[in-house]
Amino acid sequence: MFTAKSPDELPDTATMLAMSGLEFMQAVLRGEFARPPISVALNYTLDSVKDGEVAFRGTPDFSHTNPMGGTHGGWYGTLLDSCMACAVMTKIPRGSYYTTLEYKVNLVRAIPLGTEIVATGYSDHAGRSTGVAHGEIRGALDKKLYATGSTTCLIMTARS
Repeated sequence: MFTAKSPDELPDTATMLAMSGLEFMQAVLRGEFARPPISVALNYTLDSVKDGEVAFRGTPDFSHTNPMGGTHGGWYGTLLDSCMACAVMTKIPRGSYYTTLEYKVNLVRAIPLGTEIVATGYSDHAGRSTGVAHGEIRGALDKKLYATGSTTCLIMTARS
């Protein structure tokens, strides 16, 4: 996977709309498209893509802490938003796109800095105009549950 250094290195709208969401996510996993720039700053990468299921792998470090030195809740939220919304994306057809409408995060326990986690999203529904998914963050080695989440996405069809 490579990282885009400018907007010009990201796929254009026509390229994205010519593919299903699953095809697009698989292309990112294969390294044909750049990983999301935010994933560099927050130290996570796309780990797996299946129809209706997407996982990211990441490790919080000191740059992701709150003023008390713990992993910031926004780090959990970003990882869950990414995996859940991308799980919905795997269900959208060619010519469509999506955006997160809302998401909710439940923190179960603190993720110690330096602990590798896997954030997995599962699409529960993807219809004509909405998608719903849930997700979880678990320790990559110990499988401990650190957080859960749910999301609703808006699915839209491009106009010609």
